[in-house]
Order: sequence, then structure tokens, then C-alpha cells
Amino acid sequence: MPTNLEIVSPEKLLLSRPVDMAVIPASEGDMGVLEGHAPMIVMLRGGTIDLYEGDRVIDRLFVDGGFAEVTPERCTVLANHAIPLAEVNKADAERRLTEAEAAYEAADKSDVAVEDAALDAVQSARAMVEAAG
Repeated sequence: MPTNLEIVSPEKLLLSRPVDMAVIPASEGDMGVLEGHAPMIVMLRGGTIDLYEGDRVIDRLFVDGGFAEVTPERCTVLANHAIPLAEVNKADAERRLTEAEAAYEAADKSDVAVEDAALDAVQSARAMVEAAG
């Protein structure tokens, strides 16, 4: 039985479909979600979500962070931004990385929350550059 996957951005529902497995970029590492998975909520880092049908990847999307709620029946990804991997542009990703690195250098390092947010943006931009390959 497939698991129901929903990917939602602040603007709209981006994807809703059954998949045999979804591999999501959880903050602690990539995580496979199958039907019957234990319930949990995880933070996402920048990276790709791979959608499987059987043992074959049928679609890939880039997310730049967010959360995922997993239940035995479904996986709901609440992403800041999500775009099909085919639409990730290397030049845009490199520009984003340059901007994120500059923002990190300018960030107030005495404010842990500000520093962490700036570092998350750098890591997400690096993941986007890598995904653009």
C-alpha cells in the first residue's frame, strides 16, 4: 500500500499523491517514509525529496527547509519553498549561495538565533547548488 504524500508551501498545496516511498531531507539525515511509519514530526534541511514507485524514483523536488509530519497513513511536508528539481537553476543557486554567505558574514554572531538562521540559509543554498549539479 502506498503512503499519501502532501507537499505544502505557505502559498498553496504543491503536491498531493500516493507514493510507495518518499525520502525526505530530515535535519538528522535523509529519512525514508513508507506506509505504517511511526508518527513523528521532523525538521527539514535544504535538500531533495525523492518520490518512489516500487524501487524507481519517479519525481524529485528541492525544498529549502521546513517540517514534515509523518503518520502511518501519510507524510505532510510543510516547506518554506519547494520546486521540481528540473527547475533548479545552477546560476540562481550559486547567486543564492553568495548572498547567503554574505548575510552570514554580516550576521550578529552574539545573537545565536540570528547566527543559526543565517547558517541554515547557507546550508540550504549549498544543497541547492549541489542539487543543480
